[in-house]
Amino acid sequence: MSLKRCVSALSLVVLLTAAQAAEYPSERGVVQVTVLLSGLEHPWGLAFLPDRQGLLVTERPGRLRLVSLRGALSAPIGGVPRVYANGQGGLLDVALSPEFAQDRWVYLSYAEGGDGQYAGTAVGRGRLSVDNSRLDGFEVIFRQQPKLSSGEHFGSRLVFDRDGYLFITLGENNQRPTAQDLGKLQGKVVRLHPDGRVPSDNPFVGRRGVRTEIWSYGHRNPQGAALNPWTGQLWTHEHGPRGGDEINIPQAGKNYGWPIATHGVNYSLLPIPEAQGKTVAGTEPPHYVWAKSPAISGMAFYAAQRFAGWQHNLFIGALAGQALIRLELSGDQVVHEERLLEELGARIRDVRQGPDGYLYVLTDAADGQLLRLSLQAQ
Repeated sequence: MSLKRCVSALSLVVLLTAAQAAEYPSERGVVQVTVLLSGLEHPWGLAFLPDRQGLLVTERPGRLRLVSLRGALSAPIGGVPRVYANGQGGLLDVALSPEFAQDRWVYLSYAEGGDGQYAGTAVGRGRLSVDNSRLDGFEVIFRQQPKLSSGEHFGSRLVFDRDGYLFITLGENNQRPTAQDLGKLQGKVVRLHPDGRVPSDNPFVGRRGVRTEIWSYGHRNPQGAALNPWTGQLWTHEHGPRGGDEINIPQAGKNYGWPIATHGVNYSLLPIPEAQGKTVAGTEPPHYVWAKSPAISGMAFYAAQRFAGWQHNLFIGALAGQALIRLELSGDQVVHEERLLEELGARIRDVRQGPDGYLYVLTDAADGQLLRLSLQAQ
């Protein structure tokens, strides 16, 4: 990037912070960005409470916050478990029970330390108090076993499907071969009942030596997942190494290749030692792949009526790419890609469609922001 462009981008960031709003051109019109809140410490995930009560936001060091739709920030919500806040680890995703109006369960995924030096992904739930100030009766419903991470590749996103099953995406803890090992929970997507029980129709139930929680395997570090609102299918995406970030539509019992099939190479530019090619018999090819990694995180389908130019689009955050990626869909096929908000120079960690039809974005920084996006058609 040229010095002139760097100065221009810095000026835009300063302007946005000071004015709390800015506009950026795009193919579908002017994207209007409003800063609802600054000062979040590496925010990671968000979930909207019903009845315009605001949204829950996780901060990676271990805090869960309530943010009003006007941007007021609560004190940390009590009852959150202790997290392993090291490297990429900490408090990660947040999701509401499909029956939240009745049961008030809030689900959290987080990095959990073990007896030794390693950690793994855990998921638990607690009931949000009526005054939204604490999680009561927090219980762990899932633990990634064994614990193998020294601070890398935890995943992890939480998605409930239409039948109420909970999907959890799990990184391979930067231990590549484990993604192919069905006796370990690294590099997997798992499917559970809301209380953590294993569904009897999971694909590996009844097989000896296999973790019955597994839905699909051969994943690297999936940090994006969302339910397709038109088909009801789970979509995920994952970080490749140097190149090879990919979107998948995980099917029961299928192998998505890592590390034996990949479009990427090691950060040293040397081949992945286990790799046999970009496509390998017995593994599923990516649904969509980036030759150069944007370092993707967060995923949201746009199914609201508010902005016609975004309908049937898929939005994905980019960390290294410092952009919001807009993908146009025709059915399940990606037919066009556009990078938005590159002028911000911000690492985008998560993106969600709000119940009001706006897009909400979290930026990953020590002074992270919650942004609200709208579209003014041309």
